[in-house]
Amino acid sequence: MRHAADHVHIVATLVREDGRTNWMRNDYPRCVKATYNVARRYNLHRRVPPADRTAHRRPHPVEVSKARRAGRAQTPRDELRRRVRTAVAAAASEEEFFARLRDAGVLVRLRRSSTDPRQITGYAVALPGARTAGRQPVYFGGGRLAPDMTLPKLRLRWGTPTLLPAAPTPGRIERIEAMRQAATVATAAADDIRRDACTEPGRAQATAVAAADLLTSLAYAMERDRRGPLHRAAEVFDRAARDLYGRVHRSTSRSQEMRAMSRLVALMGRISGNDDAIAALALVMDLARLADTLEQLRRAQQRLHQADTARTAAKALRLVAGGSQPTVTLPPTVTPTSAPTVGGGRRAARGR
Repeated sequence: MRHAADHVHIVATLVREDGRTNWMRNDYPRCVKATYNVARRYNLHRRVPPADRTAHRRPHPVEVSKARRAGRAQTPRDELRRRVRTAVAAAASEEEFFARLRDAGVLVRLRRSSTDPRQITGYAVALPGARTAGRQPVYFGGGRLAPDMTLPKLRLRWGTPTLLPAAPTPGRIERIEAMRQAATVATAAADDIRRDACTEPGRAQATAVAAADLLTSLAYAMERDRRGPLHRAAEVFDRAARDLYGRVHRSTSRSQEMRAMSRLVALMGRISGNDDAIAALALVMDLARLADTLEQLRRAQQRLHQADTARTAAKALRLVAGGSQPTVTLPPTVTPTSAPTVGGGRRAARGR
């Protein structure tokens, strides 16, 4: 049915000839995929790639309205996702992970097995200031924050931790050396992704996720709680590095090495001097080149949304490394200035 000069509507009957109803399953994703195929076939200017199920779940309108009334720039779900992601990047085991969450001011509630109370099967987190009408904390399970944040998937992601050498008291020289080591590993990781893209995609995927952890730790070391351009680039890079449907691959030697560098950067503490800042920006440039490699991988896999986000992350990282988007490193304590996800209480469009 021609509805206007620029588009048409397709109408289909769902009743069979024998009177039974043919209920469509997953009709929205299938329609989006069909629309993209038609646009590509007829070389239309606007093409929306099919959904790849790698975007985070958008906050519910009730969450958005409540956060707006409380004067929050972010919903508790979004804020918790960022804090948990930072703790995941800097931890090597669940004990260290829970300890870092508590140090970050997050309430943690552990779920224990009904058959063996000594075994922990899951966790939930809450912000101290986000409470119900009955003054009870609003907890979110790891799977409600992101599909890859459940405890079993985090254990698979951490794998066998790579032991770090006993680090001296972090100083400027130690931070510079840590950034240089991380830059060397990032360059080798980009080569591994190119080599394993066709033969061992699981290894390439594990390396990409570990690279996202390294960038998350680096963003926190340079900008701390103030969400500057490097934090935003890390979030975009994380979207590009995610696997479909929240899948997590077993860690490899390269991903373990990358994760060890992520922990090392987190242990080195705040980057504030000129020399260590220069070394950190050199690492940012190496991660930008890794984002270019990740874009090539996603395009070869026909995961176009992630390819676009990888290109966006590479561009943002180059702006930071070139000084066009200076990172926030001066004030020792700052007021968080998160990018708002609460806008007038309106529900944001669903991510693809």
